[in-house]
Amino acid sequence: MPLPFLTADRAFDATSDDVALPFDDHDRWRRPYRPGPWRVGASALLLLLASFVLLATMIIAFAGAASGAVVCLGISLVMIAVALRLLRVGAWVSRHGVRRVGLLLTRTVPWTEAVEVRTVQQPVRWLGLPRTVQGQALLLVLSDGEKRQLLTDHNADFLSRSEAFDRAADSVEAWGDEYRHG
Repeated sequence: MPLPFLTADRAFDATSDDVALPFDDHDRWRRPYRPGPWRVGASALLLLLASFVLLATMIIAFAGAASGAVVCLGISLVMIAVALRLLRVGAWVSRHGVRRVGLLLTRTVPWTEAVEVRTVQQPVRWLGLPRTVQGQALLLVLSDGEKRQLLTDHNADFLSRSEAFDRAADSVEAWGDEYRHG
């Protein structure tokens, strides 16, 4: 079983972490970019905290306090669910449309309702916090005139990774150009 990530014959600097993901089946929902280090780091930290809460659950259960163990177990399960959902947040595309997955809400727009997908310069939220900074956003313009923000260059996927944002925005725009008209 080859394990190329463990061998010394591969140059780690030769491969880029920002390589776009390949796709085969256009009917499956795909994220046209990799999750960013901020998003992965936050999820890993949340999973680490959940492991400590699970350890506390076990200690409380062995001590004989069943109600406290159940509460701790519930808290850890919620933390695990949030960490996994945090990894799914972002823009997903398929032949059927574009899907904006949020932490609590998912919205899907068929390509037939989309008029335009474009990148604009505007104030964007920094890491999803209330603070706004000047940046780029990928907007989806709907047939009723509504504009939905799909990606920004200051979110958890693209903060300090401008080339990755440009590549992801170009990829989503290409999906839109291909399936909006056809």
